[in-house]
Amino acid sequence: MDNQDVIDELNTLIETSKDGEYGFLSCAEHVRSASLREVFAQRAADCRQASAELQQLVRQHGGKPEDDGSTAGALHRGWVAVKSTLTGYSDVAMLEECERGEDAAVARYRKAAQKELPSGTLDVVQRQLAGVLRNHDQIRLLRDQARNSASST
Repeated sequence: MDNQDVIDELNTLIETSKDGEYGFLSCAEHVRSASLREVFAQRAADCRQASAELQQLVRQHGGKPEDDGSTAGALHRGWVAVKSTLTGYSDVAMLEECERGEDAAVARYRKAAQKELPSGTLDVVQRQLAGVLRNHDQIRLLRDQARNSASST
């Protein structure tokens, strides 16, 4: 993998992290549960920290780091807003949208972790992938709990 390919891959992950940050912040604005709002705010902060770390790696490789999310992420956030309006911003709906976003993040990080990245860079990507997987599992568990609570009322 040449240096520009490494930069491009890292910039894709920066976009993914920014998408996660914006998505979690958007969902935090619309949930009713204070505990979910706190979880979403923490996940947004984790995504912000991950993107800052990746931006530093891009600079170390001599590239210009991305500083915004992807077009697909912006479209997803738009869909979250539309769907939320239609569903009344239910906590279950917000969790489902967060899980959909995390599915995309997991796929992108797994793809990057399979590339022939430089050793230190690959270590960061693999560590961040583990974090994305933890986020995904937490969101899925919270979604399942919210679904069960909603169906028992």
